[in-house]
Amino acid sequence: MQIKPDIAADLEFLTSLRRDLHQYPELGFEETRTSAIVAGLLEEAGIQVTLGLGGTGVVGTLQVGNGTRVIGLRADMDALVMPEMADRAYKSKIDGKMHACGHDGHTVLLLGAARHLARTRNFSGTVHFIFQPAEEGRGGARRMVEDGLFEKFPCDAVYGLHNMPGLDPDEIAVVEGPQLASSDSWRLTFRGTGTHGAKPHLGKDPITAAGTFLSSLQTIVGRVIDPLQPAVVSACSVQAGNPEALNVIPDTVAIGGTARAYSAEVRDQLEAEIGRLAMGTAAMYGIAVDYNFQRRIPPVVNDADATRRTLAAARTVFGDKVRTAFPPSTAGDDFSFFAENAPGCYVWLGNGPAVDGALHHNTAYDFNDAAIGPGVTFWSTLVEQELAPT
Repeated sequence: MQIKPDIAADLEFLTSLRRDLHQYPELGFEETRTSAIVAGLLEEAGIQVTLGLGGTGVVGTLQVGNGTRVIGLRADMDALVMPEMADRAYKSKIDGKMHACGHDGHTVLLLGAARHLARTRNFSGTVHFIFQPAEEGRGGARRMVEDGLFEKFPCDAVYGLHNMPGLDPDEIAVVEGPQLASSDSWRLTFRGTGTHGAKPHLGKDPITAAGTFLSSLQTIVGRVIDPLQPAVVSACSVQAGNPEALNVIPDTVAIGGTARAYSAEVRDQLEAEIGRLAMGTAAMYGIAVDYNFQRRIPPVVNDADATRRTLAAARTVFGDKVRTAFPPSTAGDDFSFFAENAPGCYVWLGNGPAVDGALHHNTAYDFNDAAIGPGVTFWSTLVEQELAPT
């Protein structure tokens, strides 16, 4: 792999910056320090900066030549509520918060590309560098869109990148079609009639109903959804009764969980079928049920043309280390809200081996600085090829 000379000369600075951001993780919509650093470096490079979209979001705009095509590149900036357990020189200085998903690295990759492109100006068109807050479940992409991101900065295509432990830093996966699942939440409450635990016949037991519901839940994926269509339904929270009152059948049982799918049709099925099973169980036991399905994040599905363009740039940089077959993830990413407004492609950049099992959201995880050079080169090459002067 050939790292462009000016990018190679920038690696020491970018590595130091990445480790600085790692030491000061900020949660979604709290990325004030990170945003200020991003904005300052963009302005220093001569890039027009817009602040405030999505609260702490930053958009840098670089227009070169007379090309009319406009593209957006996105990096997420937020950290997670979890302690950093590994002992490293640049360990998080903020108790209970850490960059456990590599967003510190993503921010630096895009900054590195912006710096290179502002120096070389080897393209004709417009690129928007989109630094997004609050990817980790707090709705930052949706907020940016609602704040007028694509009205103020319309794009002909938008691109996203995420690190992937298990792929080498000189590898990248670029695949058409589904990449990440929808991420939705569901909650229900069975409402019975509480009574003495020794006299269940005098009440209507919601715990027994909940047991039936939970044991039947996986029949949705196993017997209702097309077996060729991936889907996940998990119950992740059950709250009922008082462990200090083991002779009391409670009035209610609250259950909550997640649902994941790669298509709109299956997503609709999951919402309907969880509700149908809840209603049917309640009817069987003669109790009531409240049901709510919250649509949080749509699936990320790579557009065919955007993927083709991305693949060309990836092959220029990574050669035969480009993977065109890679399994989609059942995790979610709100990049999907961007890809609903412009043709999108989301790629996986290698992060090296998962040291001691430290995958994303692990207390020992770290972004691999060896991926900075390849990642910055990829982003830069994508812009230079996508917006090549004619």
